[in-house]
Amino acid sequence: MTLTRNEIMPGVFLNCVTTEKFKTGCLSISLLSQLCRETAAMNALIPHVLRRGTRRFPEMEQLSGELDRLYGVGIAPAVRKIGEIQAVGLVADFVDGPYVPDFEGLFHDTVRLTCEVLLDPCLENGLLSRQHVESEKRQQLDQLRSRINDKRSYSLQRIIELMCCYEDFAVSRRGDEETTEAVTSEALTEQYRKLLETSPVEIFYCGSYPYEHVEALLLEQLKDLPRGEIDFDIGTDIRMNAVEEPPRYFEEELAVTQGKLSIGFRLGEVMEDPDYAALYVMNALYGGCVTSKLFMNVREKLSLCYYASSMVDVSKGLLLVYSGIDFDKYDAAQKEIFAQLIAVKNGDFTDDELLFAKRSIADALRATMDSQTDLEHYWLTRNLRGEEYDPVEFSELVERVTREDVIRAASTLVCDGIYFLKGNGEAEEDEA
Repeated sequence: MTLTRNEIMPGVFLNCVTTEKFKTGCLSISLLSQLCRETAAMNALIPHVLRRGTRRFPEMEQLSGELDRLYGVGIAPAVRKIGEIQAVGLVADFVDGPYVPDFEGLFHDTVRLTCEVLLDPCLENGLLSRQHVESEKRQQLDQLRSRINDKRSYSLQRIIELMCCYEDFAVSRRGDEETTEAVTSEALTEQYRKLLETSPVEIFYCGSYPYEHVEALLLEQLKDLPRGEIDFDIGTDIRMNAVEEPPRYFEEELAVTQGKLSIGFRLGEVMEDPDYAALYVMNALYGGCVTSKLFMNVREKLSLCYYASSMVDVSKGLLLVYSGIDFDKYDAAQKEIFAQLIAVKNGDFTDDELLFAKRSIADALRATMDSQTDLEHYWLTRNLRGEEYDPVEFSELVERVTREDVIRAASTLVCDGIYFLKGNGEAEEDEA
C-alpha cells in the first residue's frame, strides 16, 4: 500500500493510495494556512458554511438528497491544527469498487460534488449566505463555550494557551469567541476567496481507482480553482527553551471536586534534528500507554491521582502531562511526575518497559493501515513535516529504538509551565 504524491496544479498536491483493501473510498481536500488569532475562527467556519449548500443544491435537503442518490456519500467539514498550521476542508467517504453497479459513475459524481461544495457555494448577491454564516457562527460559539464542560481536555487546552501565550500555537483550531462573534458574511467571503487563491492544497485519495484516473478527474473538476501567489511560507516555530526560569505557574478555580494538574515541557534541542521514532517511544514509556511510568507508579503504585498520562506533539516540540488529583495531593503528585521523568532521563527503566512502549506505538501505527481516515491524517501530518515513511516503515523504525535513543530523546526536556485547576468551594458533580 504505497503513496503516490505529485503536484498536479500550482500549490496543489495529490496524495494517492491505490488499494482494494477497503469497501469504501476516501477523498479529502485540505487548504493550509498559518494559524493565527485573527483568521482562525473564519477559516474554521468556512468548510461548515460551504457544506450547507451549493449553487446547484442551495438547500440542505437538496444536497442531502443528492448524497443519498450517490449511495449515501458522506461529505464532512474538517478543521485541524497541526503545529502552527491550520488545515480546513472537506472529507468524503463513499462506496468503492465492485460494491455498486456503476462505480465509475459514482466516483465521478462524488468527486464532482465534493469539488462543487468547495468551489461553487450558495451565494446571495455574491456573498456567502448570511443565514448560513449566522447559523454556523452559533454552532461554533456553542462548541467554544462548551469546552469548559470537559475539565480534562479544558485543563490540557489551558496549559497550551498559557504556556504558549506568545506563540500562534496558543490559538484553538476554531479560534475564540470574540473573533467568531465578529465574523460577517462579507468578511468570511473575502477570507474564503483568499484561502482558495493563496493556500497550499493537500488532496488525499484512498481507494481502488488508479492514480492516473484520479488525477485526471480532479484536474477536470478543479479547473476553476483560483490560484494566485501561493503562500508556501507557513510553518511552526519550535521554541527550544522555557520562556522563564523557574517554570511559570498558573492556577484557576472552578466548581470541581477533582483537581486537574497539567504540566508542559519543551522537548528542547533534540528538535534541531528530531528522531521522531525515539520521541514517540520516550513518551509512551513515560506516560503514553498503560504500562508507562506515570500510570504504573503515580496512579497504580502510589495512588496519587485518578489518571496520569502524557502526550507528545512532535510538530511543535512539546510534551504535555495531564492528571486528575485530590486537591491535597498536589505537591506529592507533582513531585512524583517529575521524579518519573528524571528516571527516564537517567535510563532507569527495564527492558520490558522499553519493549512494551515500543509495541504500543508500533501496533498503533500498523492499525493505521486498517483505517482510511487514520491514513489520511497520518499522511497529512507527515507531509507537513517532510517525512516519507509509511506507517509500516515507521513502525519498523520504532521497533529499532534503543535505550540510548530514549535517553537522548528525553535529555533536553525542560519544564515551561504548570497549570492547576482547583475547586472554589462550590463544587458540582465532576467528570472523571
